[in-house]
Amino acid sequence: MMNHNPEALHRSLYASASRTLSYGKNKDDPAWRSRVLDKLKELTGLPEKPSTPPEVQIEWRKAQKEFDETRFCFESEPGYWVPCHLLVPSDAVRPPVVICLQGHSSGMHISLGRPKSDIDREHIAGGRDFGLQAIKEGYAALVLEQRAFGECHGFDPINEEAVGAGRCHVAAMQAMLIGRTLLGERVLDVQRAIDALEQFPEVDAQRIACMGNSGGGTATYYAACLEPRIQIAMPSCSVCSYEGSIYAMYHCQCNFIPHALKYFEMQDLAVLIAPRKLVVVAGRQDDIFPLAPTLRTFETIEQIYSRAGCPQNCRFVTGDGGHRFYPDEAWPVFRALAQWD
Repeated sequence: MMNHNPEALHRSLYASASRTLSYGKNKDDPAWRSRVLDKLKELTGLPEKPSTPPEVQIEWRKAQKEFDETRFCFESEPGYWVPCHLLVPSDAVRPPVVICLQGHSSGMHISLGRPKSDIDREHIAGGRDFGLQAIKEGYAALVLEQRAFGECHGFDPINEEAVGAGRCHVAAMQAMLIGRTLLGERVLDVQRAIDALEQFPEVDAQRIACMGNSGGGTATYYAACLEPRIQIAMPSCSVCSYEGSIYAMYHCQCNFIPHALKYFEMQDLAVLIAPRKLVVVAGRQDDIFPLAPTLRTFETIEQIYSRAGCPQNCRFVTGDGGHRFYPDEAWPVFRALAQWD
């Protein structure tokens, strides 16, 4: 029977993809890590980080019941400003900071527990009010808007009326045409956010974590790969082999890195995080980052951490549900690994 389905052809070609920088082919090569790092920077089109501290403009400060809140923007790269909220527990003295990355949604206000729609309320009920959770754990929270989400969305005719989705298509395609990726730009924003935190003495900018769910978890994982100042990362419903998720089904364009499978699978990139701490969170019924390939992905991550001499620094957490975050299961593991208390 003749095949007329290009997607079926592509799936059959996965097995023959070279993946020349995979863990299996390079685990005994001492130069492997540096080659993976260079290639990931190249493929994501990671913009060069400006050498000067970002300009920060504080819009307002307000004392809330349990924390002090500062709304500010910083210039990530010339001509592009990122809106943020910094939450600091009222009784804390220079606490560590958890960078909170919202996934595909109407914006970062969900991390603040401030819904604007019924869909937002569903996200919050699904454990995505990350900023408030970090405060309850005694950490400061930096809630920032990712590119193409919330306040940072551009024009996208595909999702123009979608209240609960990001508007990534046009921005992602434009980025690829100029040799970048939207994912690489999001990583740059995290890097510059850490630079900006140096201007806030009320927090400890030397103790940094990053977390997020779905698209926020994806950005968390790649930011941890490319930014060594992130000491612990907690991506949720996002770390899975390309074969089992991104390559296998529909996903937003912002998830894709051109030519990645010529060099590596997603799990191979953990060599760039180890020995730093990593908590991978998954849902047993997640239909777009399925549990079975996620578990196989984590097996390779465990091997990478074991060869780095720190198997205790990566942990896997599962929740009994779908594509959401699981605070009751995840935060105790995070707290034990962070050892900041």
